[in-house]
Amino acid sequence: MDDNKLSIEGFFVAIIFQSDHYTVAKFKTNEKNEKKFTITGYFSEILENQLYRLTGGYKEHPRYGLQFACESYEKVLPSDAEALIRFFSSALFSGVGKKAAEKIVQALGEQAIQLIREDVQVLRQVPGLSEKQIQAVEEGIHHTMDDSIVFLTQFGVSQRNILKIESVYDKQAIEIIKKNPYRLVYDIDGIGFKTADKIAMKLGFDAKDPERIKAAIGALVMQLCMNTGNTYVAQSEVEKRIQKEFGFIESEEFEMYISDLEFENAIVVEDEHLYHISQYEAETGIAHTLVHFPQVEFIKKDGKEIEAKIDQHASDMQIIYNDKQKEAIATSFKAPLSILTGGPGTGKTTIVKAIIDIYKDLFPYANIALCAPTGRAAKRLKELAGIDAMTIHSLLKWDLESNTFAVDEHDPIEADFIIVDEFSMVDNWLFYNLIKASAKVSRILLIGDEDQLPSVGPGFVLRDLLRSSLCPVTRLDHIYRQSEGSEVIELAHEIKEGQITSIHGESDVKMYPCENYQVKELVGKIVQSALEKSYDEMDIQILAPMYNGVAGIDAINKAMQNLCNPRSYEKNELHFGYRTFRENDKVLQLKNQPDEYVFNGDIGRILEIVTAQETVDHQARMVVDFDGTIVEYTPETFTNLTHAYCISIHKAQGSEYPIVIMPILKDYSYMLQRRLIYTGVTRAKRSLVLLGSEAYLQKGVSRVDTQDRKTSLLQRIQQLID
Repeated sequence: MDDNKLSIEGFFVAIIFQSDHYTVAKFKTNEKNEKKFTITGYFSEILENQLYRLTGGYKEHPRYGLQFACESYEKVLPSDAEALIRFFSSALFSGVGKKAAEKIVQALGEQAIQLIREDVQVLRQVPGLSEKQIQAVEEGIHHTMDDSIVFLTQFGVSQRNILKIESVYDKQAIEIIKKNPYRLVYDIDGIGFKTADKIAMKLGFDAKDPERIKAAIGALVMQLCMNTGNTYVAQSEVEKRIQKEFGFIESEEFEMYISDLEFENAIVVEDEHLYHISQYEAETGIAHTLVHFPQVEFIKKDGKEIEAKIDQHASDMQIIYNDKQKEAIATSFKAPLSILTGGPGTGKTTIVKAIIDIYKDLFPYANIALCAPTGRAAKRLKELAGIDAMTIHSLLKWDLESNTFAVDEHDPIEADFIIVDEFSMVDNWLFYNLIKASAKVSRILLIGDEDQLPSVGPGFVLRDLLRSSLCPVTRLDHIYRQSEGSEVIELAHEIKEGQITSIHGESDVKMYPCENYQVKELVGKIVQSALEKSYDEMDIQILAPMYNGVAGIDAINKAMQNLCNPRSYEKNELHFGYRTFRENDKVLQLKNQPDEYVFNGDIGRILEIVTAQETVDHQARMVVDFDGTIVEYTPETFTNLTHAYCISIHKAQGSEYPIVIMPILKDYSYMLQRRLIYTGVTRAKRSLVLLGSEAYLQKGVSRVDTQDRKTSLLQRIQQLID
């Protein structure tokens, strides 16, 4: 056991909260001067009067006080005669009273449990025990032991993943895993090839076992899709990589493995392309669902009525809509599915607000669901639209443990109209889950900027839908000058066209000459100047495309931390890996934590750090404020945080900041391309500061991403339409 871990024994007294195995409960220790306190952790079930041994550590919750965070547990069997009698006469063994329990212990002794586990027939040596009682004891012993927990813990499988395995395999978990541990790769979300292979090797599987090779192929197909954003990979590429990894596989043997995987529904083969089953189902599911959308009655409003409503809304709001904007509003009422696209400053926000207002006027009892792929984008949508908005994951009630959604085709979204903002960020898998849960929806409006970066996950959904003739598309291209950020908007549109006229150092856009080695000093001066003008650190965002190097995200973060939040005896700090976190630091969330309502890309500030010396279990704690949402972090979740003075352009997508500082440097040259620069520039709401040279900026803008994503969604839609 880890030296820093504690082990306690006792009984559960009461369950305070339980959801998807996550449990908060009252616990008392098995000591003469028994202590009671709160336990948190993941438990498959909790049995009354069962002695448990918990491993973990104490933590001081900022609101609820001292708690014991359980990382693993086991049921402790009684070892003396008196405890054994209490055990066998407990509610766990239906129909076995105290007298029968005494007979069992008298006949089998203090090794009774072990003897019964080895051979249940020993119970027939107990005089006066009925068949029903023998069956009850056998079932109770089996129920108590949790063999799968003991079995899987030895391989380093986390408690969370053990619960996933048990929920999928039930009582057959050990049998299934011993027979083929590589099934875990396909059946259990969160368990990859490396974990399954570790178990297999410890179980004595041969390195040339066909199941091992097949699992490696399946995992590689998915990994290549995740790395490239493609929804399929060339079979020849996978074969080449597998040959390099394993070395002993002939082409005929590889073909056999591919056939087996296809038969087992792990992959799909089309035209020498390999699809992971999840990507194939997403693409085919999107195409089929959209072509047949909606499944409910679509009430098409009369064109003249809509036109009158648009004119009335324009008059009420004192807005003059151009023809394209009127078309965008009207289209959302004439077509079940429509797309609104356009760059910054083209009035997308104004149109969305008008559509919502008019829709509520036309259908006063209808439900509108506003959503976006990130928490920050959802919050911005809510502020702009004036009604509640949420992440797509929240709308679909995503379960972190199983990576599934509670809202689906069987329990669909309770809304008539869905509006999805920042749609360029939505990948195949997420969109498929959204639309298959839309059986009660009659209208969907997708809003996105086609020139921004595509989704992190596989697919290029917005591009493919725009290229299809599936639904009407309104492209807003007229730029409306604004008092703030006008030059930023003009520059963004020049970038989109691939030609920058010049940057003259206007009030909204400035460019300073800068070399790689100068970037930290110059960024520091600009940030310091903004802070002196009463801007907050949260208003200023530095964006860069790479992490390493003297001008990388990590180096800039370290320099900005020293400038904005220097070391002080008044602030606690802790070291984690190569990072030093300090109270008042600006931090970025790297993973979704839906239970705490904090999501990938959210930016917050460290309120408090409790050092290891200050806690009972000698484990540090961090408390972070995400714009009013307070989240506590333990060493197990420290990896979910990083500094946010400088973040990647991908992480900034879906957000806007008053001031954006973006280096355009020689070190970045191989990464700079039009979509990346455009996405970074359009994050600036008021002011944009570029550092580097116009030559590198122009070079990057002229470079269109040649690694265009390989997908099949467009072809699948066209085949169904034709």
